[in-house]
Amino acid sequence: MIYRSRAPFRIGLAGGGTDVSPYSDEYGGAILNATISLYAYTTIIPRTDGKIIIRAVDRGEELIFDSSDELPVTGTLDLQVGVYNRIVKEFGKKGLSFEMITSMDVSSGSGLGTSSTLVTSILGAFVEWFKLPLGEYDIAQLAYDIERVDLAMAGGKQDQYAATFGGVNFMEFYEGNKVIVNPLRIKAELLNELQFNLILYYTDTSRESAKIIETQVGNAKAKKDKPVQAMHAVKEQAFLMKEALLKDELHKIGEILSVSWENKKKMAAGITNELINDIYSTAIEAGATGGKISGAGGGGFMIFYAEEANRYNVIKALGKFGGQAKRYEFSKEGLTTWTVS
Repeated sequence: MIYRSRAPFRIGLAGGGTDVSPYSDEYGGAILNATISLYAYTTIIPRTDGKIIIRAVDRGEELIFDSSDELPVTGTLDLQVGVYNRIVKEFGKKGLSFEMITSMDVSSGSGLGTSSTLVTSILGAFVEWFKLPLGEYDIAQLAYDIERVDLAMAGGKQDQYAATFGGVNFMEFYEGNKVIVNPLRIKAELLNELQFNLILYYTDTSRESAKIIETQVGNAKAKKDKPVQAMHAVKEQAFLMKEALLKDELHKIGEILSVSWENKKKMAAGITNELINDIYSTAIEAGATGGKISGAGGGGFMIFYAEEANRYNVIKALGKFGGQAKRYEFSKEGLTTWTVS
């Protein structure tokens, strides 16, 4: 048998960063995101030779171990190793021998929730293999625990839940790891129009989100007024984005993105830089009504809202930066797993 899974990446439309503790614990966080047709994939092939082989084919990296109940975390393919170690510890699956193959449609550090989505995909393959009795909330929380607790990687909670649930969701984050996922019922024609107008632009740069998030966490712990007020404003835009989508008011999307971006830049150092500022101003001059960085900031993907002919004008204007407008569709499905006999 071969066990496969895929989990979708997400576009953060509003509220990004308010899912990170301690802000979400003290004030409550709110995020609106949507999963798209770009994925993290995992395949697990059981073996009988006492070996564990882990390969990330998109990165050209490979680890080979003798079967062990705990593999070392060395800085190479830590996400894959971390999920395996937790599966053994949590569910008592000892003496395993298998080959794991992972890949992603986008590069790491691109701002679409890559690491968390990959963890969710890997976890899903193990759930499929062992038929583990885990629901969507269970999988998302376990993925969060593996990445944030076991591996001590800085970040929030939205990505694991987006990858697991899929679709367009308004998410609420509270103290004690309480998360509420509210799927939004949005008309198909409205989603099609949003997709048509929303440009997903890859800046051809990546970034280490952990440093930005650690700064943001420090600002929240110290209750620094300017960053915390900026987080409040970013959270407010999530509610406005939800209202605009549910009331078919797409003409408000650009302004919401713009306000979100202006406040997000105040949340922590490193969120923007000269290149990102140049790309943003060029898009606005070409006809976009608003935009923002996707994810923690510093590089990766940006999104811009541009209607009608302005969409083409923005894409053309951004061509000088050497990046790429990425084709995508909104994905209704979250984590998907299957078995090949």
